[in-house]
Amino acid sequence: MEGDRIEMSQKERDRLKVMASVMEGKRTQEEAARILHLSERQIRRIQCVLEAEGDSGIVHKLRGRPSNHRIDLIHRGKVLEHYQECLTGFGPTFAAEKLLAQGLPVSARTLHGWLVEEGIWKPHRRRHRHRSRRERRPCRGELVQADGSHHDWLEGRGPRMVLLVMIDDATSHATARFYPNETTEAYMDLLRRYLRQYGRMVAMYVDGDSVFRSETRHPEDPQPILTQFGRAVAELGIELIPAGSPQAKGRVERFNGTAQDRLVKELRLAGASTEAQANGVLDKTFLPWFNRCCTVAPQSPNDAHRPLDSSMDLGAILSIQDVRTVANDYTIRFHNRIYQILPPPWPGLRGGRVRVQNRLDGSMHLHFKGRYLAFQDLGPADKAARRVAGRSLTHRQTPAPWRTKGSAAVAAEPCAVRLSHGRSGRTPAEPCPPEGTQKLTRNGRRRPAPDHPWRQGYQNMPAHL
Repeated sequence: MEGDRIEMSQKERDRLKVMASVMEGKRTQEEAARILHLSERQIRRIQCVLEAEGDSGIVHKLRGRPSNHRIDLIHRGKVLEHYQECLTGFGPTFAAEKLLAQGLPVSARTLHGWLVEEGIWKPHRRRHRHRSRRERRPCRGELVQADGSHHDWLEGRGPRMVLLVMIDDATSHATARFYPNETTEAYMDLLRRYLRQYGRMVAMYVDGDSVFRSETRHPEDPQPILTQFGRAVAELGIELIPAGSPQAKGRVERFNGTAQDRLVKELRLAGASTEAQANGVLDKTFLPWFNRCCTVAPQSPNDAHRPLDSSMDLGAILSIQDVRTVANDYTIRFHNRIYQILPPPWPGLRGGRVRVQNRLDGSMHLHFKGRYLAFQDLGPADKAARRVAGRSLTHRQTPAPWRTKGSAAVAAEPCAVRLSHGRSGRTPAEPCPPEGTQKLTRNGRRRPAPDHPWRQGYQNMPAHL
């Protein structure tokens, strides 16, 4: 304040104008207190100050003075000195954590202000990405948003679960269900329920979860490899659209927010403590309320859902599929187990590739060239391999009576077996017959023994012949 000039804020000028009318007797202290939102006692104090000091008494006494709650300048100097010596380039938040460990406590916000004042740190202006509003699709079934919401739905009364949601973009009509985890099988089960009730949607709007998108790429193909869920929706003729951000899936994100508020309380009132009880509350209470009160009418009365074709086997399409090669003995190896394919041996099956389908109901099917194959589980791969390898030597457990020690047959004992006629090497073998007996040739004919008269010359043939 210089001379007769007094610097005041707008608030102080308004207060002085009201108090001037009080001092002139034109307004009561009660009325002034109501206008200035102060107590009558405070009005009397202000009036006493104005009578003693004049208009300058309305100005705050700390104007132009340092705050009584400011940090000591010595502490500030130590903090800035330590920052410049040891923490150059550290952000305010990270530097505040390190300074606290060194016995120099200061908040990140205060440190940020000090660094900016000293010119040590330049504030980074955060530019928000411009986002345009996306209008709803006009027809129901044209676009469906899908997402999973991880939350403590049972508030410690039961196991952790995830809520999978599919919500129509045109109407906000929701289909949801609780599952133990956000897996491919869970999304397939929810999609199966949706398809059976409404039909096939045109497209699905999903995030970048590994269920929908795979980062694995083939060296010769720049396109990412389809996941199991991506393969299934492609077979159903449904387009899978990836979202670039959570804001792009606004419908389903707002549903998750509403569910985390209202559905949790509904589960608490119902006393739900298991997944089955939670799904019961979801189907009977929450979803009917949401689809009745939180949906909108579509712009077009047309329904874009398409019916399921008779050739679409949902059990086969919505399954986890793998490809295996059939060995020469008509077996495949899957998940460290051996499976024997039963007759008939279809053309091209041996050495061919069969598709293994693990369905949602827990069953397993083998598909090959438009037909399903019958098979038998032989057990774990290591035990099955030992059992198959040992069954061709079963006849060697009891030695033949015609073998004697010292003979050539004993020396060649490991090889003294022959394959049964017309059988593979994995079938039981037959021991070699003793010398002097007739043998079967490949064409099935009997070969005479070496001492047979037919093998002797005419001159050496016995007289009785």
